[in-house]
Amino acid sequence: MSQKTVTDSAPARAAAQPAAASAKRWWILAIVALAQLMVVLDATIVNIALPSAQADLGFSDGSRQWIVTAYALAFASLLLLGGRTADLFGRKPAFLIGVLGFAAASALGGAATSFEMLVVARALQGVFGALLAPAALSLLNTTFTDARERAKAFSVYGAIAGAGGAVGLLLGGVLTDALDWRWTLYVNVPIALVALAGGWLLLSNHRDATNSKLDVPGTILVAAGLFAVVYGFSNAESHDWGSPLTWGFLLAGGVLLAAFAWWQTRAAHPLLPLRILLDRDRAASFLAVLISGAGMFGVFLFLTYYLQLNLGFSPTRTGVAFLPMVAALMVTAQVGTTALVPRIGPKAVLPLGFAIAAGGMAWLTGIGVGSDYATDVLPQLIVIGLGLGLVMPPAMQLATGGVAAEDAGVASATVNAMQQVGGSIGTALLSTLAASAATDYLAGRDATSKVVRAQATIESYTTAFWWSAGLFAAGSVIAFFLFRRGVPEQDPSAAPVVHM
Repeated sequence: MSQKTVTDSAPARAAAQPAAASAKRWWILAIVALAQLMVVLDATIVNIALPSAQADLGFSDGSRQWIVTAYALAFASLLLLGGRTADLFGRKPAFLIGVLGFAAASALGGAATSFEMLVVARALQGVFGALLAPAALSLLNTTFTDARERAKAFSVYGAIAGAGGAVGLLLGGVLTDALDWRWTLYVNVPIALVALAGGWLLLSNHRDATNSKLDVPGTILVAAGLFAVVYGFSNAESHDWGSPLTWGFLLAGGVLLAAFAWWQTRAAHPLLPLRILLDRDRAASFLAVLISGAGMFGVFLFLTYYLQLNLGFSPTRTGVAFLPMVAALMVTAQVGTTALVPRIGPKAVLPLGFAIAAGGMAWLTGIGVGSDYATDVLPQLIVIGLGLGLVMPPAMQLATGGVAAEDAGVASATVNAMQQVGGSIGTALLSTLAASAATDYLAGRDATSKVVRAQATIESYTTAFWWSAGLFAAGSVIAFFLFRRGVPEQDPSAAPVVHM
């Protein structure tokens, strides 16, 4: 009888261990998703609060852009360093330090008593976000190795990455209306504390690149290059494309990034091993993230202006107006990553997603001064969300899938860098084109007339929407030609190992 008890209990214990491990993986997903949401929120949550912050701290309109730019510059330029740091020194400490530092910087920004203090806090948020974001994505990549579970995990993560900007607008509006602009920064503290406690309890440290060393020249080149590119595009909004502060920094950024690419072929321990970029599907996925990041700003930025300034929506109501798009995106994120890509491959799914998003953006150009949200904005937003849900989550999954464990952090950082640089390009390009369209419309008309000026703003919005549609259409063509036919197969020799 004792022997029977032993033989019966052994399988039970064996069955219980995978179940416990699986449960732990899903809790890790929850913590990682929460941290990612915090980082993505901060790209837009402060935008709605800017007028209130400006009135409180007394800074000029010209200085206002630095509240956004300081975060973007620090975040984009340090992402690859943050990703490689996670690979070299361990993802758990990188995650925990990133979360803790982000919370401290957010608290500093919320308590800001001057413009300079707020800018420093936003820059520090970018620094710690550059450590946190790639650590979070690489943890997801190395935790979920089963194909079906991995698809589900990335559908959740990708939906947050795609919809986080809209959620940031909603949360920023609610907090600004109900409390104070400072709470758009303070809100990160309780979120970070939950993520910190969860990360401390659930994660275990593992360094997959322990035999490598930090590529210092490569780090300097890519950080300076990304800084120059993002700064150049940011200057295009406040200056013009002919200004040395725009084209000069863009040119310098291009040269520095070219020098970085050359150095990666020579370095003994490259910061970004070229094997990551040379895979055809992965390179196509990076481009898909870049293009979708650029085009999405046609929705978030200009539609926010339209809803508030033309339709008279409050900040809170503006945020709520984006929720149907978020819901649509989350639905197709699940379908795309778990059902469509595993069965028919990315060559059909991602071009279709881009095409649907392009159609939604083109449809949105029909707005006017007296348009109604329910008929002229809502259906279009749902279509755009359905399309983007088929693009961003699958692209993020494909960009990091099959990467060797020692490269997971830097591959994840490259995904984040593509999204951030794409957003910077989209903001600068669409803002410039929109401003030119408004100026052209006012030429030869009575610029003092309210009707004329209102129509000029509509011209600027619709121009931005048409260009966003064009970006998505280009993404559809690029994705169709670059992705391989068939279902991507993960190389078993490159598959990451679960570390918990």
